[in-house]
Order: sequence, then structure tokens, then C-alpha cells
Amino acid sequence: MISAENLAISFRTETGWAEVVQGISFTLQPGNVLGIVGESGSGKSVAALSIMRLHDPSATRITGSIRFHDTDLMAIPEKEMRRYRGKGIAMIFQEPMTSLNPVLTCGFQVAEAIRLHRKISVAEAREKTISLFNEVQLPRPEKIFDSYPHELSGGQKQRVMIAMALSGDPEVLIADEPTTALDVTVQHFILQLLLKIKSDRNMSMIFISHDLGVIRKIADHVLVMHKGNIVESNTLDALFAHPQHPYTKGLLASRPVMGQKLKVLPMMSDFIDINGEKPAFVPVKLTDRELDSRLETLHRAPPLLQVRNLKTWYPVKEGFFGKPKEFVKAVDDVSFDVYPGEIVGLVGESGCGKTTLGRSIARLIEPTSGSILFKGKELLGLPATEMRKYRRNIQIIFQDPFSALNPVTTIGESLLEPMRVHQLFVNDNQRREQVISLLERVNLSADHFNRYPHEFSGGQRQRIGIARALALRPEFIICDESVSALDVSVQAQVLNLLQELQREFKLTYIFISHDLSVIYHLADRMIVMNKGKIEESGDPRQILYHPKEAYTKKLIGSIV
Repeated sequence: MISAENLAISFRTETGWAEVVQGISFTLQPGNVLGIVGESGSGKSVAALSIMRLHDPSATRITGSIRFHDTDLMAIPEKEMRRYRGKGIAMIFQEPMTSLNPVLTCGFQVAEAIRLHRKISVAEAREKTISLFNEVQLPRPEKIFDSYPHELSGGQKQRVMIAMALSGDPEVLIADEPTTALDVTVQHFILQLLLKIKSDRNMSMIFISHDLGVIRKIADHVLVMHKGNIVESNTLDALFAHPQHPYTKGLLASRPVMGQKLKVLPMMSDFIDINGEKPAFVPVKLTDRELDSRLETLHRAPPLLQVRNLKTWYPVKEGFFGKPKEFVKAVDDVSFDVYPGEIVGLVGESGCGKTTLGRSIARLIEPTSGSILFKGKELLGLPATEMRKYRRNIQIIFQDPFSALNPVTTIGESLLEPMRVHQLFVNDNQRREQVISLLERVNLSADHFNRYPHEFSGGQRQRIGIARALALRPEFIICDESVSALDVSVQAQVLNLLQELQREFKLTYIFISHDLSVIYHLADRMIVMNKGKIEESGDPRQILYHPKEAYTKKLIGSIV
């Protein structure tokens, strides 16, 4: 269907041309799914975009050939290329919210794409759009036709994008990270849906992901990309059974695995070092006896945090005289304890209330009712000035470190400011020394003090967020999806760092995530939330092998 030979792609920079894809070759067989896997910056999405010639020609230089059937797509004029886009080859982009126009209804956008490829009436395009919405299993397709993107969930927006990609009846579908930001159950559904559509329509597919677990569920053949090169190419079964390249071995080993707790997660540096050597790495598993002993020791002390009957409700409908009539019960009668030195994993799908619960505990959101005792002191009802003193001991690492950092403030000042507010240390010179010490502790350097957030990678920004949470020497930290957007190898670095810091500073964590494998690896105790309530809680081993509730079983069954 598609064959690329010696494909090289360079981008224009201020200092010249930077080659981001370095002479790769691959083929897509009819009816197959070709998986392309690699971390951010590996060149996988850049290569896929070149198939549809979506790069800016004034700032991109492409050499080599890409053939679709017998046509060299690199050699034909732009006007002819338009006939292949959408009809011959279609693409599902990574982020549906930025791909959909926020001021146009979802139905209008898909119908517009249909009318570009077919000479049909507006009514016929509407009928075809609703048929596509049914095919991608969107609920109430007529209502979604008239809905705007912001009114849909992430999984629904992704299905609208799939419907749009199918609107031209393509022979090849390119899916660029279509499940990255989705919950495990929605991710599982989208993968199954794509496989069904591929089979029903007899299409071929290129599926791009940074997650080998996702690739394992969908691909027939896998390319592993690293720094613009294909470092390994093999059938799915052969690649997972006998990975050859150190980079592939590192990708496979860096990902936490349900049912296996390691003392330290393997990192890419354990497989590839600066000399290109391949040092032997043997992961050390924690035994059941070690885990039982840790739990027993933790629960001897009185709880650090006691949450009782906590409710955080939002009014959504008002009755007469402006009184609330209906509520969204984001957190609904939740009770649990957290012990000193413990890591409690809070897991559930988007909208289950886990982030609201974390922010309610820190009183960044005011709860409706209930009780929050921290070291025996009731936090609800405390005036703002007194709560500020306690907030020094209760810190949050936010999900998106870029939006949590002030873009016009250096990271040094971002870390120094809370110390100044809480009057830690005698003067700014001492505070600066402490900031540099913290930066070095999270594997950054003193040179980073005067840099701005945009100058760092996602993993570096997350480490800055961790350093800022540590700046006030807290006892308790709420980690809100703090590794969900990271590549697997960077995720392993951050998880290892969080565990090291916990031991070093005697910290207690609530770790919020939708990824059960991360929670299983990290947490001493797991709490499963659904629709604002706790479904079940306990030892992660017990929940994995003997889940009590149907919702928990569904979550576990969706793991990739």
C-alpha cells in the first residue's frame, strides 16, 4: 500500500538545516497495521505527516520517495496531491481538541469534509455524517451532530475525528497517538473500534504511539524509532519475545507492569549509556514478605490524614429564589485515612472525582461538608490566614507543569517565592542556595536557575514542579497525574525520583492517576473511585487478583 525509501526530513533553523528523520525505509502491507513506536522527538509523527505532505515546504526539506500503490507522492504537484488526501490516505491527529474548530458544530465539520470529496447536498451530507457517527459508536449521533467540541468528552471528540478521517472512504488510515490522553477504558474502546473499522472496511493502518503496550494491542509489524532512525523492525510477536536493540529493551522495561513491584524501575540509561555500551540490568522485585512487612510498619502509627464523609458538590440547576436544585456530586461522602510515610494510590477514570478530592483536601476547592483532620487538626472552617500555615505542609504537584509555572518568571524565582511568602530562611541569598540544592536534587543544575519554563522539556518541567513542592519542606504531597503526559522512560525517571525523595525526606503521598500499572508499582494502598464515591480500597495485590466491584474489574480488564 505504502512504501518509503531513504526518507530524510530536515527542518530549517536559525543555524541551518536540522535533520530529524535520517534516511528511513519501510512498507505497509495491504490489510495490515504498521505500528511506529518511539519517544517524543524520535521522528515518528514527522515521518507520518510527510506521507500526506502536510509539512510547510518553505521550512522543510524532504528527500527520498514515498509510494502509494504506484504513485510517488513526493513527485506529484500539490493540486494532484489533494486528491489523495482524505480519499486515498486519511489521518487522525493526536489532539482532537486542537484539531476541531471550537466555533463550529462537530456535525458541520464532518459534513464539510464529506462535501469536499463528494458532490452531494447538505441534507445528504448530514445523513452520511450521522451514519459515520453511528459507525464510530457515538451515543445520540443526531445530538452530537449539533454539539460543539467543548460539549463532548475526550473519547467522544476522538471518535468525531475518526468519523472525519473515514469521511472520504480512505484505503489507508494514519492514527497519530489517538489514545494518549484517554482513560484506560476509553483507550481500550478506541483500539477495539479502530480494529473493527479496519476489518469492516478492509483498510490498512499506520498506528503511531510512544507506548509499546498500546502497540501490542493493535499492530502486525512494528518499527522502533530513535533519534530519527529505525533501530528495530520486526513482527509484533518477534519484537516482544526477542527485542534486539538496547533502546527497544529499555522501552519495554521502563513501563510499570501490573502484578510486578520493583524496587527501582529500569531506565533507558540502564540499557544505553553515552558510550553506546549495553550494561547488564537485572530488576529487583519486591517480595510479598517485604510488602507485608512495610504495610504492617506503616499502619502502627496514628494516621497523618483523616478524611471523613467528605462532600464536594457543584450546583448546576437553580430553583425559585436562586436556591440550588440539582448538583454534580464530584466527591460524595468519601472517608479514608493516610498514614505517615505511606503512598496511597487514587485511581479512576476522568470525571470520577479523584482530582477534586485531592484539591479539596488541600482546600484549593472548598468542600461542601465533611471533615479533614491533618495531624489531628480540623482543616475545614479554618480561616485563610491559618490555613496558609497548614498549606506549607500540604503541597500539590500538578498534572501539567507548564500551565502550573508562570511563563514570564524564571524557575529560580518560582521556587524562591514560596520560601519568601512563608518566611523560610533569613534572606534571599540563603533561599537561593536552597533552591539550587533542590534543583540539583531533582537532577537539574544551578545553571537552570535563570531559565524560563519554555526552555525545558516536559520531563524537566515536571522535576521543577517536584522541586517547588519540596521548597517548603512539606510532610504530605498530593501528586495529581504527575507522570501521565510523559514518555515511558521519562516516566520511569520521575517515579524513581519520587520514591527516592519520599525515603530521603520522609514524605507521605496521595498519588492520583488513571493508570493502574503506575499505581500498582508505586502505591502501598489503592483507592478506586467512580462517580465521586470510593468503589473499593486496599492492598493493590488484593485488588488486582480479587477485585470485588464490577467497575474495578472493568478497569483491570482494560489495561494494555
